[in-house]
Amino acid sequence: MKLDANIPEGPIQDKWANHKMAMKLVNPANKRKYKVIIIGSGLAGASAAATMGELGYNVDCYCFQDSPRRAHSIAAQGGINAAKNYPGDGDSIYRLFYDTVKGGDFRSREANVYRLAEISNQIIDHCVAQGVPFARDYGGLLGNRSFGGAQVSRTFYARGQTGQQLLIGAYQALSRQIAAGSVRMHTRSEMLDVVVADNVAKGVIVRNLVTGQVESHAADAVVLATGGYGNVFYLSTNSMCYNITGAYQAYKKGAGFANPCYTQIHPTCIPVSGDHQSKLTLMSESLRNDGRVWVPKELGDQRKPGEIPEEDRDYYLERKYPSFGNLAARDIASRSAKEVCDEGRGVGNTGLGVYLDFRDAINRLGEETISARYGNLFDMYERITAENPYKNPMRIYPAVHYTMGGLWVDYNLMSTIKGLYVIGEANFSDHGANRLGASALMQGLADGYFVLPQTIADYLATLGSNPERMPIEDQAFVEAEEAVKTRVNTLLNINGKRTADSFHKELGRIMWENCGMSRTKSGLESAIEEIPRLRREFWSNVKVNGGADTLNVSLEKAGRVADFLEFGELMCRDALAREESAGGHFRSEHQTSEGEALRNDEDFCHSAVWEYTGDDEAPIRHQEELEFQNVKLATRSYK
Repeated sequence: MKLDANIPEGPIQDKWANHKMAMKLVNPANKRKYKVIIIGSGLAGASAAATMGELGYNVDCYCFQDSPRRAHSIAAQGGINAAKNYPGDGDSIYRLFYDTVKGGDFRSREANVYRLAEISNQIIDHCVAQGVPFARDYGGLLGNRSFGGAQVSRTFYARGQTGQQLLIGAYQALSRQIAAGSVRMHTRSEMLDVVVADNVAKGVIVRNLVTGQVESHAADAVVLATGGYGNVFYLSTNSMCYNITGAYQAYKKGAGFANPCYTQIHPTCIPVSGDHQSKLTLMSESLRNDGRVWVPKELGDQRKPGEIPEEDRDYYLERKYPSFGNLAARDIASRSAKEVCDEGRGVGNTGLGVYLDFRDAINRLGEETISARYGNLFDMYERITAENPYKNPMRIYPAVHYTMGGLWVDYNLMSTIKGLYVIGEANFSDHGANRLGASALMQGLADGYFVLPQTIADYLATLGSNPERMPIEDQAFVEAEEAVKTRVNTLLNINGKRTADSFHKELGRIMWENCGMSRTKSGLESAIEEIPRLRREFWSNVKVNGGADTLNVSLEKAGRVADFLEFGELMCRDALAREESAGGHFRSEHQTSEGEALRNDEDFCHSAVWEYTGDDEAPIRHQEELEFQNVKLATRSYK
């Protein structure tokens, strides 16, 4: 596997502009001759499809939901970062770039991150033009608030519904192109394989989830915008249908998978309440602007929070990280919460919770102001917990949220398979070992609106003005389609005794205990032994009801769990090989005396890229070395 990042030469602030000037273009009259398939319709996929359609390309967009508006991007709450510096507090493109690299614990590619920071301001202007109702200050300028890992206010927001409003904007743009005929939208359609010939993407195999029909679709380029893989842990803040299938099948066809062990544990989630739960609920990081995080100082203090006086409270984030306080980076805030709970100072019935208290903010600003900022989030919390957060502190605990690993891409967002592009959370490129809050929406829209439409043209132009698309009767399509049908029938015919959900739950337990908030060598080795055993049992004992020729949620779930059962092992292998702690990857053997992450820059200042070698065969680990020419490689500190 060859890893060429294709990073342009020159000063970092000029790389993207110079690269755009050097890339090949497609004549406007020729764009309709090229067919591009986009898998996924969240912020990254919808914005890419809308933009490609607007430019004149022939676009087919697929999603497994009944509408693009049901994409998981809609659940993003807190905001989107940009370096406009409306508050005048010292922000700049360089500072956003630096904060993002530092927040990722110096495990990201400089050139990609700088481009992201550079494009951020264009995103805000574009979304305002679409009518996204961002909050505004008293003078009419767009409002900003702070998020973790930054000492400036650069997060643009629409109350606690930012993802929803941004997706509505992208959906409107997408719908315009659907009406114009440049984009064909295929809902209730799940990509189950990518067709590759001579390491070039030729199309996809899709199953119609309503009719069960397995279909082949050819294209000149394929774009994966399939999101992350947090649901490998079973319990996460992600939508329950979130899965790894698209990216993992591309990996099995030759796409390198980078840093799969980089998973983000979000510190601000509603704690688990029992075994009945199938997902967890996120409380936006924006709440940490005005909420103070604390636990009782004494072990076993069972008093109600209102009965615990100030002198008996430990505001541990403010104590440990005075410069950033409650807005310390997510991985640090999460581990700190786990630490105080492990000490026995956690709150709630399970002891796995800490308080997020708005008492001081309400006294200072008034309940009306707090309601205007976070009212919908407070209402959601009360509906779930039956507790009024205006009167009592919220209870929160870390939970799996985002994944920084993903398919490896170069500067042009192309994977190691030629003509296969990966955007949004599905790629690995911009966040390193930890994502700063409000940066996910920024990356998804940057990739979809501004980067991919430029870089994909450079590839399409090499195909000539009259591209010869591989016919679906070709052997590569026939074999791929047959493999998908065989897998579907195999799942249906096992007729075992356990549900796919029960296997998923057991896998989630293995992953959380051994590859979750903290990892150890022995735990990871144990998981690498346990997961193959569980996988073998799955293929001999799973029970899938129904048939292949109709809507079958049980079959959908089984296919996705099957991929998780393979991918979970890859995650553990990656975590075991990375003998350091960095960001969301915390190896207990590698920490400072104060319990902070201890990086090993000499041996692990690189992205690990895994190459598939076959079923039940150990994958090959490759490295993309990371060079830091514009920021100083330093020990991350939020104190």
